[in-house]
Amino acid sequence: MTTDEIRDAAAGHLRSAGLRVTAPRLAILEAVTGNGHLDADAVHARVGVDHPGIPLQTVYNVLADLNAAGLLRRIEPAGSAALYESRIGDNHHHIVCTRCSAVADVDCIVGQAPCLAPSDAGGFVVHTAEVTFWGLCASCRQEAAA
Repeated sequence: MTTDEIRDAAAGHLRSAGLRVTAPRLAILEAVTGNGHLDADAVHARVGVDHPGIPLQTVYNVLADLNAAGLLRRIEPAGSAALYESRIGDNHHHIVCTRCSAVADVDCIVGQAPCLAPSDAGGFVVHTAEVTFWGLCASCRQEAAA
């Protein structure tokens, strides 16, 4: 996909979500899309390459707007800053390295979303389950073995 095609797709997603298409929103959505799990500082650094005038507070505000609109997903692993990802709509889970804090996606454990069903939902209708696995990534295992 070319840069123009990516930008056009991002603009279409913003419009579909009822958001105005602005340079900061486009830049931030493009910075997160397909780039794993990024915190606001990492997004700000990526955006700053082409848009050095976008302040960090704008990045925080736009990330919140994109999350609220369902265009990005916010995850908050314990002990970590909030992370944002573009993989949405499939109720996947995450695994976090306890040594280096690397985060990876884990597909749904069993069955269809929400993957897990509580024994007693107390009258709630469950639509999402968030599961975080913790362990050592391959790189940290190799370093620990050395």
